[in-house]
Amino acid sequence: MPAKSRPAPAVAVLAPDARGKRRAAALLDRLEAAHPEATCALLHRNAYQLVMATILSAQCTDERVNQVTPVLFARYPDARALAEAAAEDVEEIIRSTGFFRAKARSLIGCATGLVARHGGQVPGRMEDLVELPGVGRKTANVVLGHAFGVESGIAVDTHVFRVSQRLGMARAETPEQIEEHLMALLPRARWSRTSDLLIFHGRKVCAARSPRCGGCPVFDLCAFDDRIAIASAGAKR
Repeated sequence: MPAKSRPAPAVAVLAPDARGKRRAAALLDRLEAAHPEATCALLHRNAYQLVMATILSAQCTDERVNQVTPVLFARYPDARALAEAAAEDVEEIIRSTGFFRAKARSLIGCATGLVARHGGQVPGRMEDLVELPGVGRKTANVVLGHAFGVESGIAVDTHVFRVSQRLGMARAETPEQIEEHLMALLPRARWSRTSDLLIFHGRKVCAARSPRCGGCPVFDLCAFDDRIAIASAGAKR
């Protein structure tokens, strides 16, 4: 009786060589097929709204941000209006997102910078965005990718940081290092989509505390050491 075929062992960390790039592409293709609806979860209508929503999303869920931004944008529909806002009024609107005083300063500071340097419009270049208060590289990547269609990099949030390492796509100590490795591993045309897919997969399947390894669409390609034990435990329930 022939031996049962087994999936090829997962690579611990994918190197940015031809083999690693093929495996990374296979991972993304599988995630794309499993999560075609994955997209930026922050509700927005334009680049201004996306910048402000992304600033608010720090240390806060996207769901909570989406509850707050309709009120914020109704009150301050553009950068000029927000630049003239009183801090205490903005704080009251965004209080439930946490760190509301610091975030209010960032929102008003960013809006003020947009008015002073860019005529109230959100610039479409990384170097201009990261000069604005409250805007770091992650926020700039989100805005450039989703508002301008510019593949400037890969936005690495907590989900991307966790999932990319579990899958074996990268190993690093900082989000910046994770992004650098992923950018070397993946084609530029897929950078923004990579972030969307990894975030969605992290929320729906590869959760931090209770990953659903038994139902994971990339189980056989994953490098997560505990995946077999977790899947087996789930099957016994």
